[in-house]
Amino acid sequence: MNELHFAYKIRQHLNRGLHELRPETAARLATARQSAISRQRQAVSQSMLATAGGFALHYFDNLRIKQVLSAFVLLLCLVVSAYWMADQRVTELSAIDSALLADDLPISAFTDKGFDAWLKRGSSQ
Repeated sequence: MNELHFAYKIRQHLNRGLHELRPETAARLATARQSAISRQRQAVSQSMLATAGGFALHYFDNLRIKQVLSAFVLLLCLVVSAYWMADQRVTELSAIDSALLADDLPISAFTDKGFDAWLKRGSSQ
């Protein structure tokens, strides 16, 4: 017996029992059903943007000043670190460029396949 057939049998049994109920029991069940329906919350449809805004507003209302300040300091440290690393890279590249411009290398040295390895070895020293 599959699940669908089992559910059909249960529904038939419940419907048969429904007709055998006394009228006062059926009235009490109807009253309880109406009471439960009246207390049930109605679903309110909102746009996705309004839901995201409500979440953000609720989330930021519960933040403390220390949390905001620590997040700002962390972000500032990340920005300064990225700037410093980029500055170091530019300094390395400018040193390589000035060394290349000061040397009297022939044009064929720049097109040599081993030249890139020489550059990497020279920049690591």
